[in-house]
Amino acid sequence: MRRIFIVFAMFLAALVVAPRSALADSADIEASARGVVRVIIIGRDGNEIFPISHGTGFAVGGERIITNAHVVQEAIDDDRLSIGVVPAQGSEAVYARLVSVSLRNDLALIELTEPLGLPPLTIAGNPITSGSVHAVGYPMNVDRAQGLGQADIFRAQPPVTATGFLSGRRPSRDFDTILHTAPIAAGNSGGPLLDDCGRVLGVNSFGTESAGSDAEFFFAVSTRELLPFLRANDVSPRLNALPCRSLADLDAEEMARQEMRAEVERERAENEAEALALQTAEARRTITYEVMDERANAMGLTFLLLIVSLGAGGVAAFGHLQNDMRLRAIAGSVAGLALVGALVAWMTRPGFAEIEERVEEALREDAPVDGPTGMIPTPETTLAGSGDFTCVLDTSRSRVIGAPETDMELSWNGEGCVNGRTQYGLDQGEWTRVFVPANEAAVSINRFDPEARELVMERYLLDLDALRDARTTRGNYEAPACGSGEAAARELGNNQSAITNALPDSPNERLIYRCAPTVAAPADE
Repeated sequence: MRRIFIVFAMFLAALVVAPRSALADSADIEASARGVVRVIIIGRDGNEIFPISHGTGFAVGGERIITNAHVVQEAIDDDRLSIGVVPAQGSEAVYARLVSVSLRNDLALIELTEPLGLPPLTIAGNPITSGSVHAVGYPMNVDRAQGLGQADIFRAQPPVTATGFLSGRRPSRDFDTILHTAPIAAGNSGGPLLDDCGRVLGVNSFGTESAGSDAEFFFAVSTRELLPFLRANDVSPRLNALPCRSLADLDAEEMARQEMRAEVERERAENEAEALALQTAEARRTITYEVMDERANAMGLTFLLLIVSLGAGGVAAFGHLQNDMRLRAIAGSVAGLALVGALVAWMTRPGFAEIEERVEEALREDAPVDGPTGMIPTPETTLAGSGDFTCVLDTSRSRVIGAPETDMELSWNGEGCVNGRTQYGLDQGEWTRVFVPANEAAVSINRFDPEARELVMERYLLDLDALRDARTTRGNYEAPACGSGEAAARELGNNQSAITNALPDSPNERLIYRCAPTVAAPADE
């Protein structure tokens, strides 16, 4: 028990003293930045177009972009001006139309006239109140410092990320804002303010005026303003209210959890071994007494039958001397039978070697149905075969940056087929399936362990080059249909490794689902 307490203390220490600096993950910020765009107010001189001004925006779903109202104000005031959107990577600029504007809280919703496939950003459903934040956008002073010309403004450029800290929440200009120190400049307006997991905390809007040595602070429109505005315009935002946690923290906790589980298992094995030793010793003592009694009884019976045989033999001899043939026959028969019985009793007496055999047999009869653990197999504890399962997200072990399903149904047939249509690959004893969707900037790896009753989904948010390579590799093989056999499953596992080997060391998101057999609803009587 002492070792269990030590490991449990290590587990609690991992929970309490995990370094907070490990929370920030640049990969998450970079992934969110791919959904950030430059919003340009465009003027026209004949066939020539030129930028009048620009700000920042970010995707919230479909082809819709959020920005500040003051970013598109010129286009609202002058119908000769257009709104253009330039993505962070890949595609050229496209036009956008104004969907809705709210001057009160400086928000505007625009919609692309051509699809760009931008990844929508996830909005923090329970925003943090302290800690580091990241402002992502297109500050004009950076463009000027790099010597970008008018033509460069219309080309895809990665946004700039600035890091600071939350400084509180306060109403400004009659709407709710977040005060922070992540530097923003002209051009950043309309860009997202992100937490360490790349989730939106607010929409950057304006900053304080610094007079020499005065500290600078900046304001972002809070999600209390953003979410009602989106919903009023039929946008269903991706929300995530879970804590932002790093994979380093989760891995440390998982290691402590495994150590504790292993220590508990060792303790259990030791206790079972001690119990088995006691049970064996008791069985051996009892069976030894039984064998000794049986041997004594057999030898006593042998001695008695020998006496009977000798007595009957004497009577038969007397009958022979008296020429009494009937007496001789009866007595001789009794003597013979008694002698045979004595031999049988002697030969069938248990030997000392039989003690161990009886001990083993007694232990087998007393053993639980499912071995030393004492568990009796039931439909609830047998998962390796076919079955329907309900899998629930374990938020304590997961790193969630998007808006995943908290529970899902999964049908498993024991041969790697999920839900009757998706064959998983088999590689080094693991059932996995790699998904490279054409309409999402991510690669997902699903792993299902039927014995552990666990489904793990890992998502890698990739840039265009890495995603293009993954899609090319995926196009080089055909996934087998369900029921194609073990050889096909192993071939799929081998083919998928070409994709997984090229992925980053760590995923952006790890979802761990605990699965249990689905309980059928009772039929109506």
